[in-house]
Amino acid sequence: MLSAPDVRCGAVISDRAAHDFLTARAILLALGVVILALRPALAAPEVSEPVEASGKKLVTPEAQLAIDRGLAFLASQQDPALGSFGSGLDFRRNVAITSLCAMAFLSAGHTPGRGEYGDVVQRAVDFILSRCEPNGFIVERSSMSHGPMYGHGFSTMFLAEVFGMAPNPELKNKLGQAVRLIVNTQNDEGGWRYQPERVQHADISVTVCQIMALRAARNSGLYVPKSVIDRSVDYVKKSQNADGGFRYQLVRPEQSEFPRSAAAIVALYSAGIYDGDDIENGLDYLVRFAQRPFRFETQFYYGHYYAVQAMWHAGGEHWMNWYPAIRDDLLQRQLPTGSWSDNFNGNEYATGMSCLILQMPNNYLPIFQR
Repeated sequence: MLSAPDVRCGAVISDRAAHDFLTARAILLALGVVILALRPALAAPEVSEPVEASGKKLVTPEAQLAIDRGLAFLASQQDPALGSFGSGLDFRRNVAITSLCAMAFLSAGHTPGRGEYGDVVQRAVDFILSRCEPNGFIVERSSMSHGPMYGHGFSTMFLAEVFGMAPNPELKNKLGQAVRLIVNTQNDEGGWRYQPERVQHADISVTVCQIMALRAARNSGLYVPKSVIDRSVDYVKKSQNADGGFRYQLVRPEQSEFPRSAAAIVALYSAGIYDGDDIENGLDYLVRFAQRPFRFETQFYYGHYYAVQAMWHAGGEHWMNWYPAIRDDLLQRQLPTGSWSDNFNGNEYATGMSCLILQMPNNYLPIFQR
């Protein structure tokens, strides 16, 4: 018991308060001794490894070798004068194939002017910029194919990814024009079609391509009206069938197909929709195709380019089951040249897509990140 008031930290403590204080401190000290005695027996909380880190372990040495060989093949196929990718009469100097192939290098960490393939990426950037028309349309007129808005969408996405890494005034200006063209050609349904026009009926495949381009542009700091995104998401949701898959157009009932269904799920994820019946039913539809090896062949690389993104966003068992399956399938498909084969779009396209699929766990590009 204290015989006189005690002063601690500027406060006066009475005899009774001092007694209570000392009693409480004694109890706390006793509890501390007990805790220290028990500490060795208490297990430390388990810290789960981030999905991005655990995902990289799935890129086995064999897969990395396949990626390295694929990139080396692509570098050897780039047009030395123009910087484009693509071969044959239909796909030579194609802006979509050029953009996808260049993104395969970005996914490996090679940026414009930097890295082993920095010059390859820079030449591809220069080519795409040279194909930007005054109205913002990105197109190579000699290689338009039947749907030039595909090329515009993929090229806009590529430029947006590059702008986030190495911004410059010319790139910003032409990227902004490309984005405005997408915004201005959205139709009344909320989607897009083959040509840069506001036609009556859109389709899910071209629409997804534009959604991804707009998301990439938004990521890089460009303005995209929220109303445009909201209307495009509404279009995608309306395209879902009862089986969880997606039809091609709203105008007529059509059965679901794997490639466009995978693309639609990725579009919803990219718009910030991470759960709900639309996502769950869509994933349930996709996992029906999870066979080893994959027997799905129509638009194989296009479908799996989107499917691996869908599973990456879904995470968990979806990702851990899907990626090893498509990884091993692609390793079996790779040719001795280091390329992959696609009879319709060409080997450069198939190789660029395969490298993008295999490198999904790298998590380098914002457009692919969770």
